[in-house]
Amino acid sequence: MQYQTLTVRRDGQVEYVTLNRPEVRNAFNPTLIAEIEGWARSAARHAGLRVAVLAGAGKAFSAGADLEWMAQSASYTREQNLEDARRMAAMFDALNTLPVPLVGRVHGAALGGGAGLVAVCDIVVAEEQTTFGFTEVRLGLVPAVISPYVLAKIGRSAARELFLTGARFTAARAREIGLVHAVTGPDQMEATVAAYIREILAAAPEAVRTAKRWIDELWSRTGRDEVTELTTEMIATRRVSAEGQEGLRAFLAKRKPSWIE
Repeated sequence: MQYQTLTVRRDGQVEYVTLNRPEVRNAFNPTLIAEIEGWARSAARHAGLRVAVLAGAGKAFSAGADLEWMAQSASYTREQNLEDARRMAAMFDALNTLPVPLVGRVHGAALGGGAGLVAVCDIVVAEEQTTFGFTEVRLGLVPAVISPYVLAKIGRSAARELFLTGARFTAARAREIGLVHAVTGPDQMEATVAAYIREILAAAPEAVRTAKRWIDELWSRTGRDEVTELTTEMIATRRVSAEGQEGLRAFLAKRKPSWIE
């Protein structure tokens, strides 16, 4: 598929997706939003895909909303704004429900919606000089569409500080609150991302997909009896699955399981 705002490269079981609007620090516009969603919906159907890596071209991961797009939205009606926000929400949903792990490779800046992209990544590696921020309140707005994913990632306490001030913060702070998982120098970014990819590829493919889906499924459950039933059903099902049987036999025989090439 041809993209105007993305570059996509497949390397075996891994797909590398790069936001490609470096002249505006990979800021969102309607085309970028539609293309990210389209890529994610398509990638979800790729049987051989096991990992996706999301990065940004140029000097920044993503600086949030495009200024031209923001200028246009200032004259939108409420209905037009609703439709605009629904398209953004569909993009985030497509990324969040991608059945394989999404690894974020983040550098430069991740602001507003760009920080929202970081929140929907399962694993995030950030360059140590990266600046983050949920800066919407500085514009009289609220981090709304991204908030379910951000709250799930960093919790209410950190969100209260960062949503209410709109303050920018460092990669070290982002790691402290759980927004990112590894902080490295620029010379170690490639190796750190590659190490995470190797770890994912060493795991059973369907087990990884199930585990990702399972986190969301279990997150909203509150009844103790219901949770107990769901968790016991899950482990029993996985133990008798083809992957579960192969993994246990490989472990006992001290050999590599069949999914490791």
